[in-house]
Amino acid sequence: MKKISIVLSLIFALSLTNCEKETHSEIKVISPEEMQTLLELDDIQIVDVRTPEEYREGFIANSQNIDFNSPTFDEDISKLDITKPVILYCKSGGRSAKCSKKLKEAGFVKIYDLKGGITQWKFKGLELKTLE
Repeated sequence: MKKISIVLSLIFALSLTNCEKETHSEIKVISPEEMQTLLELDDIQIVDVRTPEEYREGFIANSQNIDFNSPTFDEDISKLDITKPVILYCKSGGRSAKCSKKLKEAGFVKIYDLKGGITQWKFKGLELKTLE
């Protein structure tokens, strides 16, 4: 009887651990204003998931371009630090929403998705950088 209760306790503890892992990641859709506040953090990763051509037309400072449609996308995102917060954006929010789900599945801790993408960022009159 004692062995059964130990085994059941162990199974219960493992099931709690698995539940915690599943809910550990969080995706939060943020406004451009909220993103500006987050950009002040030192350890934030900013990822533009548009094509390289779109990226060259203008991007948010300190972002890196990882094309969501690239055949190497999964490999490219695996180079990011899953323990650091990530802000994702695209043109209007579709690709970044899909990317958010992939990052969540990969175990990223904190994921932010810019609502309306770079289109909304530009609409708010916020600064864009270009490759020089």
